[in-house]
Amino acid sequence: MKRIAIFPGSFDPITKGHENILQRALPLFDEIIIAIGKNSSKQNYFPLEQREKWIRQVFANEPKVRIETYTGLTIEFCKKMNAKYILRGLRTSADFEFEKAIAQNNKIMASEIETVFILPIPELSAINSTIVRDIVRNNGDATPFVPKGIELKAQ
Repeated sequence: MKRIAIFPGSFDPITKGHENILQRALPLFDEIIIAIGKNSSKQNYFPLEQREKWIRQVFANEPKVRIETYTGLTIEFCKKMNAKYILRGLRTSADFEFEKAIAQNNKIMASEIETVFILPIPELSAINSTIVRDIVRNNGDATPFVPKGIELKAQ
């Protein structure tokens, strides 16, 4: 059976932290689906099409990576994609508590799906999309925080 993982998120924008977690997870899975969630209650800064384009650019040469968009529960998307794993990054203890609660509830809803947590390398653990968006909004240079070739401009 093919080991398929879903790496869900808004990726608003994709960061070096996201890239690092996915690169380190590649040897663990046969396929990783980067699942860009469309959350109607969340106002994204960058348009979905732009976020998807950036992710495709970053992983263009990685055959084990696929990019999809979805709405609704991640666990239902996993079932639809025949994925038995959810990949999540943990930067802080606050991330752990939040992600643990989601993982435990997902386990109740779908016992066959496991959540796999990966820590970013230490020098990337302070990077998050919220901070990157604030840098961009204030016309700062976010280049050190995003994958090579991603150019961010204030919206």
